[in-house]
Amino acid sequence: MQDDRGKTRPGGALTLREKAGYGIGDFGFNLYWANISAFLMYFYTDVMGLAAAAVGTMMLVTKLVDAVTDPLMGAMADRTRTRWGRFRPYLLFGALPLAFTGVLTWTVPDFGPGGKLVWAYATFSLMMLAYTVLSMPYSALSGVMTADSQQRTTLVSFRFIAAFAGTTMVNAFTLHLVSTLGAGDERLGWQLTLAAYGAVACLAFLAVFASTRERIQPPPQQRSSVRQDIGDLLGNRPWLVLFVLALVIMVTIVMRSGSLVYYLKYYVERPELIPRFLTWYSIGLAAGAALTPVLTRYVDKRAAMMWLMVLAGLVSCGMFFVPRGQVGTMLVLNTLVGVLLGPKSPLAFSMYADCADYTEWKTGRRATAMTFAAATFSQKLGGALASAVIGWVLAAMGYVANQAQSDASQLGIILLLTVIPGVVALLAGLVMRAYPLDDATLARLQAELEARRAAAA
Repeated sequence: MQDDRGKTRPGGALTLREKAGYGIGDFGFNLYWANISAFLMYFYTDVMGLAAAAVGTMMLVTKLVDAVTDPLMGAMADRTRTRWGRFRPYLLFGALPLAFTGVLTWTVPDFGPGGKLVWAYATFSLMMLAYTVLSMPYSALSGVMTADSQQRTTLVSFRFIAAFAGTTMVNAFTLHLVSTLGAGDERLGWQLTLAAYGAVACLAFLAVFASTRERIQPPPQQRSSVRQDIGDLLGNRPWLVLFVLALVIMVTIVMRSGSLVYYLKYYVERPELIPRFLTWYSIGLAAGAALTPVLTRYVDKRAAMMWLMVLAGLVSCGMFFVPRGQVGTMLVLNTLVGVLLGPKSPLAFSMYADCADYTEWKTGRRATAMTFAAATFSQKLGGALASAVIGWVLAAMGYVANQAQSDASQLGIILLLTVIPGVVALLAGLVMRAYPLDDATLARLQAELEARRAAAA
């Protein structure tokens, strides 16, 4: 769809170049996020030698920083004015700081236990700050590239296909890269691996900057404060539901990824299976993301999210009853959980953009980056809570790194992979029942917005 000057209107179809170019950015982000989810807890306990309980607490406490930086970054991005747009410039200038702090986070300093813990607090906080500077504008960008709901779903599906491709790469190759690049020195191997991932991520962020356009602008008369933006969100019922949903679902995803390493190493006693299980799990996630645009043609986004979470919860709980020796059954069920969880991210991020539309429709004001920033904080908080629970449960059950585990410790590891995230996924399905924007309501809302924008133009 074009206007009389030949420029694509907000509701028009996106080109394949834009979809792929936007999507590749999350490939870069997941070179970090997948490492955090699957390996950072293990790195801190089994490589750096920190106590599991201390690491769990650290992962949660550092999210207090995000409680401030995420909405601040959202407010800053919404108010940025450059010839490249509001959000794209951050992808250009924020990549190198993230690469540098990523290497620092996966560095083992020559300190005592107390010094190492302080190092972990400082470097992980710095890396997540650098991550925020990039990820907030990147997420918001999908909300201003098009106003069409189905196009948004397709766009974020490209994003999460690339994201899970990055996760697959991390899961399949990280441990091999650590071994190869470190040449027997595991500490050096982690540093060099993260340096390599940082270089690839920088190229991905540059591709996003070069291939995307920002089409939707706030109403020209809009004058709002950060406090007003936050107030608008707190009065946005669809967004509040998604805030809780994102936290709950991320607990499920991160808890399963983070505990799988321990499950295979200490319960199944087959650590060589870790890359295979993680790779097939991420392939399942990617397959689920790829199927999302097809799914939303026939099923309402709200209903799809609700039933996918219920099924994922049931399958995850079912893994508890698989005997130790039935590795094939474990692999199939674990991969199936990935397929069921895969559509979660495309659906949720498409809904966040819909929530920004809802705020504009209700108040006449639009704060796209703030909408995504607060939602992304919820995801980070959920991931940190999952990591904290892993650390606390392991400590409570008597976990000792690199040693044979007691029966109690093994039970804790099994529960962390199966029943606990399964129950949380079932809770997510229940939360989704409260989401008010079904497809018919959203179509009516967006038609009214389009009419307002046309009248203002």
